[in-house]
Amino acid sequence: MNTKNIEILKSFDLENIPDLDIVVLGALELFQKEELPKINLDEYHHPLIIGSGNAEATGRIIFEEKDAIFASESNYEQKLENIKTIDSVIVISASGGKHAPIIAKRAKELGKRVVLITNNKDAEAIKFVDSKDVFIFPKNREPYTYNTSTYMGMILGKTHENTSDIQNFIEKNIDTIDMTFFSKYEKYFLIVPTKFSGIIRMLQVKFIELFGRIIAHDVETTEYMKHAVTVVPANELFISFGDKNDTYGDPQNRLYIPLPENADYVTMMAIGYYVISKIQKQHEPYFKKNIAQYIVQASKAFNHEMSAIVE
Repeated sequence: MNTKNIEILKSFDLENIPDLDIVVLGALELFQKEELPKINLDEYHHPLIIGSGNAEATGRIIFEEKDAIFASESNYEQKLENIKTIDSVIVISASGGKHAPIIAKRAKELGKRVVLITNNKDAEAIKFVDSKDVFIFPKNREPYTYNTSTYMGMILGKTHENTSDIQNFIEKNIDTIDMTFFSKYEKYFLIVPTKFSGIIRMLQVKFIELFGRIIAHDVETTEYMKHAVTVVPANELFISFGDKNDTYGDPQNRLYIPLPENADYVTMMAIGYYVISKIQKQHEPYFKKNIAQYIVQASKAFNHEMSAIVE
């Protein structure tokens, strides 16, 4: 098995931060050799799923067929206090730090069963969780916020997709598409198949992390596109995944990205992130220029020393 992308992730520093495509391929390589914890979702009847950003989106994907309630660090206490049917609290956090220990402690104080899904065996939140309810997923060394192997592994624990097949599909069907013309655009509209509605937030967050408000973006499903999201025309590129777009944008402003037959969420995540990396490559390295300064600010905000490289 080729692990060339993992090797890059093991050795990069702040002077040569990899683009997102390397991190995607490295994650796919990782899960060709690592076993994942087994979580029996049937144990949780009316859980409250809590996460921040892409952790919350990951929870929605994993538990989308369950009778679950979803929350973030902003509204979890309101849910705990007002929804009496909640019988367990599942905290999803790659680091197991930041808000995770605060949430886990509060849920335990209220007498709830607390479950932690994380990538960090030394997570601060572990001390508030019984050992049988801690699930530690493998991850690669990655730039801060990329969080690709982290949440991909958690989702893979549900979907059980073949990551070797996904990597081969990317190399044969995505890398062959010329995306160098992305440099002409500063606005992008991603259209995903309706069955992947849960991926929308993850793709939005990735745009925000890499480009801030410098490059405009939107992400919707094929079905939602029928609503009033294109009333005001703009010189934007419509990128459709899996479903051909013959309606939105001028024909020269459309790009079709194929998906494998019977694709599931890890495939959609990997290909979605991979295409976003091609946008990253055709614009200034906004993330790389600013991540070090951001870490200084974030460390103050969380009152915890953070690093631009997550080991």
